[in-house]
This record gives sequence, structure tokens and C-alpha cells, in this order.
Amino acid sequence: MTEPLVARMRAFGTTIFAEMSALAAETGSINLGQGFPDTDGPAAMLDRAVQAISSGANQYPPGPGILELRRAISEHRSAHYDLSYDPSGEILVTVGATEAIASAVLALCEPGDEVIAFEPYYDSYAASIALAQARLVAVTMRPVDGRFTFDPDELRAAVTPRTRAILVNSPHNPTGTVFTRAELEVIAELCQERGLIAVTDEVYEHLTFDGVEHIPLATLPGMRERTVMISSAGKTFSVTGWKTGWICAPPALVTAVQTVKQFLTFTSSAPWQLAVAYGLRHELEWVSALRAGLQDKRDRLMEGLAAAGFSVLRPSGTYFVQTDIRPLGFTDGLELTRRLPELAGVVAIPTQVFYDHADRGRHFVRFAFCKKDEVIDEAVTRLKRLST
Repeated sequence: MTEPLVARMRAFGTTIFAEMSALAAETGSINLGQGFPDTDGPAAMLDRAVQAISSGANQYPPGPGILELRRAISEHRSAHYDLSYDPSGEILVTVGATEAIASAVLALCEPGDEVIAFEPYYDSYAASIALAQARLVAVTMRPVDGRFTFDPDELRAAVTPRTRAILVNSPHNPTGTVFTRAELEVIAELCQERGLIAVTDEVYEHLTFDGVEHIPLATLPGMRERTVMISSAGKTFSVTGWKTGWICAPPALVTAVQTVKQFLTFTSSAPWQLAVAYGLRHELEWVSALRAGLQDKRDRLMEGLAAAGFSVLRPSGTYFVQTDIRPLGFTDGLELTRRLPELAGVVAIPTQVFYDHADRGRHFVRFAFCKKDEVIDEAVTRLKRLST
């Protein structure tokens, strides 16, 4: 039998997350690779999901999402960003942000179109673009003054007559960068000059540190009408398994994305939608406490990584710390992460897998700090073996 998988998806086999999580399980290592919390979200929100199941919210909800959640999302966008989105026509509930991104790319890109993304980029971006038979054009982010950023001239040079959209992830996974207003203005100016659509992945919108502000691209002049704004409950409320996300965009863009989404999953689970609506309205103080706790965990892990001999870059958001492994005498992150369980009993993610230009990220390794303090402390203790 010939290879059944279509050619455009053959480069997307088992993900690095599955490989490293399996390695952690096989070796009894601490898993600081995949970015999921090891604690639950707010208890009252979890109870709301149980109540929804018990009260009969177990059949198909409306395709665009339950109106109560769409209204809560609209209220949230208005309160936090002064952005007005109509719950009836400008908000679409999705099965997590991953489906939102895939649906947007499939809806908006024809075969041969180009989509710009900043590398290192979250791995689903490339797969979604390949499914659409479009082409990903990577603009490399590099460390400057301790944070990853992009060169505006390289971004402008990446745009061609085939460019359809730009994928903007801020706060950025895997680097931890939160784009500044000046950086966003470069992107906004380019989108308007060249008629590009912006698809913004903002799932870490509430998880920023050191007083750094998350600025949605849609808040910049001229950008609301050309931006598909994506977020989700998973990171905000530590319920990554609920897979409840959403899109906010002008009606024409929402209609386009929903036209595709309805034939992928049609709708998402009703109980989680009702619980997330409750969370957006009543649990943002819990989110503030989560953010403060994550900042402490970040600092705890950064200190330990530095003591172990890594060169550590300070993230302004997300769950992740980027490290340069060259001070330890290693140059290949994939090689080191495959050996790290043996060397230190810890699992991490090689950042090079998130690059088209792998050599530019070969010396970086990503660690997740969204874990209990005792887990981070034990990982730090184990990592000290690298410096002895």
C-alpha cells in the first residue's frame, strides 16, 4: 500500500510534545516540556461546569456558541481593551484556539497564498497553513537586549504579492516576548499598506509579568476591521483540557471562519461554554492571583536554570523560559533534550523544532514553569547535576 497520508502533511508526524512527554513518562523525569498546569482552575467555575451537566446542557449548542458566552466575551473585550464586538455576528466560539487558527487559515487562504509568521512559532501554525495548501514565510525573532524581537526591515521584505495574512502571537510562545506598541505599529502599518489580514493568537493575554501590558493589535488605528482576534479559556483559567476558544472579528471575517469551522467540529461542548462565561464575569481576580503566582514560579525557575549553567532570557509573558545551552558546552538543543532525562531527570523542549531556519534556534531550549512550586524546586535540584 502506498503512503496514505497526503504529501503536504507528511512532515507533521508525532509532535515534539508527544515525544518529550512520552520520554518523561518512560524515564520518570520531571516534565517541564509541554505547557499545561498541574493545578486546576477556579473552583466555582469548575462547579459551574458540573452544574451545567447536571441541569441538562448536554446537547448541541448553537454553531456560533452559546449566547451567554458570546455576551461574556463581548463584555470582556469592552472592559479590558475598549473594543466593541457584537455577540450576534462578531464572535465565534471554537474548540480551543488551535481550531480557531486552523479555521481562520483555511477560510482565508487559497492554495499558493503566503502567510507570514514569526519564528520560532507554535507548531500548529505550519500544519494549518499546509492544510490550506498555502506557504508559511518565517520572519526570525532574535534576542536583542535580553528579549526576542524582529527586524522591521526583514518583516517588510517578507511581504510579496502572494502574501495574504500575518499570524501574530503575543504574548509569544515559545519566546515569552510581549510585543511592544512600537512593534505592533510596524505590523499594523504593513497590514494596511499591503492589504493584509492579521490573525492574532492572544491565548496568554492575561499572563504577562513585571507590569508589562498586553496590547491587542486590533486596538491600533485601522486594525479592528482587518484582524481576527483569537483567545481561549485554557491558559487564562488553567483549564487547557476544556478546549474552549473564540474569535472576535468583523462580520465578514467571522462568517468566513464559521463557514469552515461548521464542517470541522460544528460546535464546542456546552457545559464548558457556560462555565467559561461564568469565569469571564466572576473569576478575573483569580486570574490576577494566577499571574502573580506564575511570575514567582518564573523567577524561581530562572534562578535555578542560571545556577545550573544556562544563559537565561527573561520572558515577559506565557508559561515559558528560553535558555541558551552553549555555556553548558552544548550546541544542539534536540540532542540535549533527548539526553536531559539521563543527565538530570528533567524533560524540556528543543526550540529549534519551532523554526523553519532550524540553525537559528538550535542552541535554545524551552522550559515550562506552570507547575507546582515543589515540582519546580525538585527540577532545579536535579538540573544542578549539569554544573557539577
